[in-house]
Amino acid sequence: MKKIALGLLVILLSLQSCNSRKNTPNTVNKPISDLSIYNLPSKWTNQNGENIEMKELKGKVLVMVMIYTSCKAACPRLVADMRNIEEHLPENIKNNVKLVLVSIDPVVDTPKRLKSFAIENKMDSEQWVFLRSTEENTREFAAVLAVNYKKIAPLEFSHSNIISVFNSEGELAYQQEGLGVSSDQTIKKITEEAQKLN
Repeated sequence: MKKIALGLLVILLSLQSCNSRKNTPNTVNKPISDLSIYNLPSKWTNQNGENIEMKELKGKVLVMVMIYTSCKAACPRLVADMRNIEEHLPENIKNNVKLVLVSIDPVVDTPKRLKSFAIENKMDSEQWVFLRSTEENTREFAAVLAVNYKKIAPLEFSHSNIISVFNSEGELAYQQEGLGVSSDQTIKKITEEAQKLN
C-alpha cells in the first residue's frame, strides 16, 4: 500500500512540475536568447480578440510587417508583398511559418476591424496573425524592428516599409526593405529557417 501511495505521489509531483514548466518561457526547453523578441513582456490582442504574448508564437518562423488598415498608400503594397511571400513558400514548410501583421494604429484597428481586414484580403487562414496593443507597446516593438512611424494626419501615418523574418527562437534573421522589391532572398531565408524545424 505504501509503495502505491509513494508511486502516486511521484506521479502527482512530476505532473505538477510539468504544469509549472508550461508557464515558463522555456516551452521548447531552450532558454530565450538576449536577442529574442520573446523577452518583450508586452501583451497583444489578435484578430479573434484573444490576448497573447509574443512568446506564444515561439517555435515558428515569423514574417512580420507593421501596417495600419486605413492606409491607402504603402500598406496595400506591403500586404501584397506578404501575400506574394506566402504564395511562394514551399508547401512542406508552411506549417512552420506564421505571417504576422502588427498595427501601428491600435485606436482604429480594433480586433473586429483586423478580422474584417483579414477576410477582405483573403488572409484569414491559420497562418495569418494580426496584432494590436497599446501605443507604448507598439512603439517599443517598432523600435525592435527598426520601423519608424509618425502620425501626419488624423487617419494617416508615415512609416518605414520593412518586412522582418525571425527564426523560431524569435531572433531577427533577415529584413526586406522597400515596396514591391524582389522577395526572393526573403523567401530563401524563411525557407532555410523553417526547414530546420522539419
